[in-house]
Amino acid sequence: MAGRTVLLVHPAWHSCGSHQVFASQARAYRSLGARVISLAVADSPGATEGSGAHKAYAAATTDLVADARFYTGMPLLPVLKPSFLRSVRLWLHGNFAAILLESARLAPIPAALAAERRIDLIHCNHFFCMPVATRLRGKHACAILLDSHDLQARQYALRNEAGWSLPPTAKFDDMLQIELAAMRGADVLSHLNDEEAAVFKTLLPERRHELVYPAVPPVAPGAGGEDLLIVASANYANYLGLGWFLQEVLPLVPDVVRRRVRIVGNIDGSVRARAPALYKAHADLFRGRVKDLGAAYASASAVLLPTTEGHGVSIKTIEAMSSGAPLIATQHAFRGMRLDPASLGAVTLAADAPAFAAAMRRAAESQANPASRAEADTRKLYERHFAFEAYRAALARLALPLLRPDPN
Repeated sequence: MAGRTVLLVHPAWHSCGSHQVFASQARAYRSLGARVISLAVADSPGATEGSGAHKAYAAATTDLVADARFYTGMPLLPVLKPSFLRSVRLWLHGNFAAILLESARLAPIPAALAAERRIDLIHCNHFFCMPVATRLRGKHACAILLDSHDLQARQYALRNEAGWSLPPTAKFDDMLQIELAAMRGADVLSHLNDEEAAVFKTLLPERRHELVYPAVPPVAPGAGGEDLLIVASANYANYLGLGWFLQEVLPLVPDVVRRRVRIVGNIDGSVRARAPALYKAHADLFRGRVKDLGAAYASASAVLLPTTEGHGVSIKTIEAMSSGAPLIATQHAFRGMRLDPASLGAVTLAADAPAFAAAMRRAAESQANPASRAEADTRKLYERHFAFEAYRAALARLALPLLRPDPN
């Protein structure tokens, strides 16, 4: 791809699995020789280029390395536009699909990006970023490859089950049709897991679909320690799983085991906002976002994956597998992967809260074995399917045929 320019369009998110995918895309295209431009699209009014939100995002995403990085978001003034007010009305009923799409439609293209003379491929992430991608395709007449990142209407429906909205709550089918309509504008659809690919092939049979497992940065095998580690970002499915863990599992373990639990990631803000009493009762366990995640894994006697909800492949599960550390997990933590976690020696599956608590007690009593982590079956499986080299090869097979003949 030497001499070609690839534009990545993606939500302005950080500290989550999706961001890791964006960063892997940038690295893969650059390693293939392409010049890479990144455009982060904010999903809230007022988060514009140069804003505090922009600066905070840039500071938190230094791992996304591109030849040029841009940021855009909907200004405050367009909130008065009738189209946005209509989407707000739908949002009050829980229709996240409509308001996210409208926010992207009203986000301006940065001047420096608009001045780009040639873009050879647009790699768009999430259906609601498509309005930005299609505007730029109009100028450059290039293909759009869309990464779906799961069927988002299911995530919105899950959020509405426990969230606040005006009745009648938005229906899954209504949000799904909005999502599918936006996706039809892409030339090729890429999916991150088996389940997602199968569903979209049925829903959009006229489009081309490809399964490309995400690349997840590895965690070096550590010496092990005493911590029982949970790593979680602030999405609703993680909140539900952590809530189950705090309310159903922790009361079943002795206090000496409870004190070894460390909860890392920006999930602390989500729990504090949604369940302040629950957060207060367990505030000593939360560590927030940490700079050295590898050190957190290295000091763990086991990594806990109390996953109860969510769709699509779990980035945190893959990351934990790469560490080689013992994993205590629910079956749902391994969704969307063509593997049987029960066959992995480094994995203890827990079907319910008592089983999860019992596995935690055993892990707290075990001795760390650094050599076994380097050779763990979970780490070897990660290297075969989720390492950067595997992702890079898959992306090259997908992207190269989408390029127009080089005019030079």
